[in-house]
Amino acid sequence: MTATKKKASLTDVKIDVKENYILQIDNKLLELLLRDRTTGTNIRWATSNYEQNGRGYREKDPILVPNITGKNGNIIKPRTEKSKATQLERIKKNAEVFTPSWICNKQNNLVDEAWFESPNVFNKETALGWKTLKRKIPFKNKCAWKAYVQSMRLEISCGEAPYLVSRYDTTTGDIIPIQERIGLLDRKLRVVGENTKSEKEWMQWTICAFQNTFGYDFQGDNVLLARENLLLTFADYYFHKFKKAPGTEYLLQIADILSWNIWQMDGLSGQIPFTYKDGGFEQLDLFETPKKIMVPIQSKIMNWESQKTIYYKNSKGENTMKFDVIIGNEAVICGLTPEKACNIKEFAA
Repeated sequence: MTATKKKASLTDVKIDVKENYILQIDNKLLELLLRDRTTGTNIRWATSNYEQNGRGYREKDPILVPNITGKNGNIIKPRTEKSKATQLERIKKNAEVFTPSWICNKQNNLVDEAWFESPNVFNKETALGWKTLKRKIPFKNKCAWKAYVQSMRLEISCGEAPYLVSRYDTTTGDIIPIQERIGLLDRKLRVVGENTKSEKEWMQWTICAFQNTFGYDFQGDNVLLARENLLLTFADYYFHKFKKAPGTEYLLQIADILSWNIWQMDGLSGQIPFTYKDGGFEQLDLFETPKKIMVPIQSKIMNWESQKTIYYKNSKGENTMKFDVIIGNEAVICGLTPEKACNIKEFAA
């Protein structure tokens, strides 16, 4: 009897997403997860942690599929699986600090307390944890859940995106069951699951949830890990709802959104790390040879409602996209009030 090779499925993955595994599902999937949408090329390493691997691993180099698959399939690891020396180096050089899930939950609860005008909506906090409330999330009217899903939420310097999704605690590596998750996107997907019945309707509002969830980071490995975590979160919630793995078409659809919404950027300048374009020539006086100028490239993001790309920062250094919530390690910036949901335009799948 010949053994049948099991088809790769993202629902089998625990913490560390092996890029070889994603490649087995569809090579286009990994290509999307490595895409930089502003330049049309790939995200860059933007860290010196991988330079010991040789050519193609310098901080200015793009992350290519062969760099992280095949015999190189174990090169990128989540923080809990990196060496202590690497963790310390990243803290010193890039101020990379990961937040325990119980603190992420506290901050995310502040966001929802402002939105719902009520505390303890999704869970009740304990000393170093939380207790999930099992009842259906209450809304003021039958359409208000759609406004919640459509609220635009951004995690700055997102690392592996612990404020957005909580598949595991990024400081301990402990797996978090789907019913206990506390990320901003986790909460949206719980709401979608509680208020939809058909697969078509669930997908419509799940796509809306992803289109309104954003994050950026400077380091390319973090950008890839964050994108992978959000993609696996989609697979987890799909399986939880329909008791089957999502098809490749759905995975590619979500990966396409993530290639826009989780992007690589220097948060201070709004620029893509180590990426430049031709800025023409500069000549300071008549007798000097003109010098070619290379100008840093400003990051673009997608406005899904208008279906148009916009620069993250305008010429004055101001954010062009108006987020309802901006959250990160240091602070929560929350300007939410519950909207009159029935007047809000629905997103088409």
